[in-house]
Amino acid sequence: MTEKQRMLSGKLYNPYQVESNWGTCKEILSKFNSMSWKEAEERMLLLKELFGGLGEGGYIEPPFYCDHGNKIFIGANFYANTELLILDEAEVVIGNNVFLAPRVSIYTAAHPIDAVVRNTKLEYAKKVTIGNDVWIGGNVVINPGVHIGNNVVIGSGSVVTKDIPDGVIAAGNPCRVLRVINETDHTYWKNQLEEYYSEQKKK
Repeated sequence: MTEKQRMLSGKLYNPYQVESNWGTCKEILSKFNSMSWKEAEERMLLLKELFGGLGEGGYIEPPFYCDHGNKIFIGANFYANTELLILDEAEVVIGNNVFLAPRVSIYTAAHPIDAVVRNTKLEYAKKVTIGNDVWIGGNVVINPGVHIGNNVVIGSGSVVTKDIPDGVIAAGNPCRVLRVINETDHTYWKNQLEEYYSEQKKK
């Protein structure tokens, strides 16, 4: 088994012996992060070439950082505010209608707990998945192997170490479910939206 195969299968691997597009990725990100704010469309075309997949309407506010890019798969109508960091040694799969606040970090790479093994500089990687219709607050850290379900809100400053089910608000360090998103939430925000549209019609 090659080092890359070990990496993709979640086994210990030597990151210095894995063939990768690391250099190409860094060149593209350097250009992306230095382009004018007026060149938003051109910037996103760079990421579309770099990523494994990027749906329509996706936008990432610079600066943005990742390790490879080709293991990142993002659905439609995605928005990430400034300083998104993705360590994509394993796949990162993100659904449709996902919004990320500033300084969200998504990690797939990890190191052994045992110091003797860790000091060999071997590491491992686990896939991260985020479902559809998810809002993640600022300064959230998502750890390797985590699955976040659909219709989820993650509170600011959370450290997500375990899977989060569908339809909940979760927050904390470690992140935990606070409550289910319910019909009261839907009714309240639907009324807010109707009020907004009503006001716009009067202008």
